[in-house]
Amino acid sequence: MTEQHARAAANAVMAAAAVGAAVIVLRSPSLRRFVQGLARASAAPLAMYAVRSLRDAWDASAPPGRRAV
Repeated sequence: MTEQHARAAANAVMAAAAVGAAVIVLRSPSLRRFVQGLARASAAPLAMYAVRSLRDAWDASAPPGRRAV
């Protein structure tokens, strides 16, 4: 088995697991409420991480003489 085939197989297994987990969560009201609460609680930190990553990438893309300190 080549590395490319191994990656494709791993991606297929991960996709199947994600779909299976989503089906289980969507069919169970208690799990659905839990996941919704978890998403609300983690939304602000994830947004701040995205903003920080975007700003760091923007700063890193500047020419060497104009980089922010």
